[in-house]
Amino acid sequence: MKRQALWAVTIGCLCAGGTGAALAADPTPTEQLGRAIFFDETLSLNENQSCASCHDPAAGWTGPTSAVNAHGAVYEGSIPGAFGDRKPPSAAYATQSPILFMDRAGLFTGGNFWDGRATGERLGNPAAEQAQGPFLNPKEQALPDSACVVYRVCMAAYPVALNDLVPGACAISWPVDTDTVCRTPVGMVALSDADREQANIAYDLIAFAIAAYEASPEVNAFTSKFDYAHGGKGKGPKASKVKLSKEEQRGLALFRGKGKCAKCHTLGDQPALFTDFTFDNLGLPPNPENPVYATSPDFVDAGLGGFLASRPDYADFAQENRGKHKVPTLRNVAQGPEGLIKAYGHNGYFKSLEGIVHFYNTRDVKPTCPGAYTEAEALAAACWPAPEVAENLNTDELGDLGLTPADEAAIVAFLKTLSDNFDPLVP
Repeated sequence: MKRQALWAVTIGCLCAGGTGAALAADPTPTEQLGRAIFFDETLSLNENQSCASCHDPAAGWTGPTSAVNAHGAVYEGSIPGAFGDRKPPSAAYATQSPILFMDRAGLFTGGNFWDGRATGERLGNPAAEQAQGPFLNPKEQALPDSACVVYRVCMAAYPVALNDLVPGACAISWPVDTDTVCRTPVGMVALSDADREQANIAYDLIAFAIAAYEASPEVNAFTSKFDYAHGGKGKGPKASKVKLSKEEQRGLALFRGKGKCAKCHTLGDQPALFTDFTFDNLGLPPNPENPVYATSPDFVDAGLGGFLASRPDYADFAQENRGKHKVPTLRNVAQGPEGLIKAYGHNGYFKSLEGIVHFYNTRDVKPTCPGAYTEAEALAAACWPAPEVAENLNTDELGDLGLTPADEAAIVAFLKTLSDNFDPLVP
């Protein structure tokens, strides 16, 4: 099939995938394919890691392992001993992010990944571009060639096949050693120019399928207690009577007001996304348990600024954005089985909602810790470590909020109403 025809089919598939804003009774074929790919562990070098390994729905579409979250908070890749540098962001609601752009005031908005590097400029879809990154990242799924992803997807026995969804997508003459090449950390599949072009097209189709699934109601559910109380999700008489408790309502008022949370975690749109997709340096301390320091003791995460420095068209804006990271959605921040330790912030420094809310409130009030303290050590010592990146701090919306302990507790109570899969019929 010609490239133009393939792209025409792709656009049709994406339209069928929807935006996730409305609930659907049944997934579309595109969403079914994307789901199968999302949970397929064979799409990694050692066939031991899927997208869901770091973006588990049971944990709010982020890291599911307490033992990891409680410490470095970065996850080991398919290759033993290979770790990423950042905590996995939530995959839920990421499809709502626009293509990265800079407004007239120089404010960057959109893209995916903590640093915005999945801009969406190439594919017109940041989530699709993000989906392609981990497959080839040696610290994540670590496949040596994008053609290996295509090969394994085309050979897989999914409920919906890529070649059925897009006829001709898998019409590639694979060398006899393809499987061997795809089991080695380095190397390229020896494809003809025509087959390489076809494999590149198919790789983009795979990315779009994943993005379609991530945009589906299964991932962007909008089924939290907050939604039932404020978003019109109630269907029956009991559901229509869902209300926030007095403490949760107080937390929402503080979230909108004195706590200044809604300045960035916006809820003006319906349904609310709890992010404006911009970037901020919150002054988070470095996570002293991040494995990156074992090999790179001077590592500093420059965030958006680091990405902008790699782009000639944006390099002039790199310094003023150094240390800034994507404002995440707050949906599902408390999602997880009972007892799960979660990590918060781009580096997973914080291990509790109570800790990060207290940091927002008191960052500029408490003294600076004399060393690289963990969250627990800092809370015990009533201090906060110095920020990982000291310049470009957001000093307008956090740091000295004057919240009482009861205020902090109310905000945490409200944040817990943002977990999807709330059952309005359970007392």
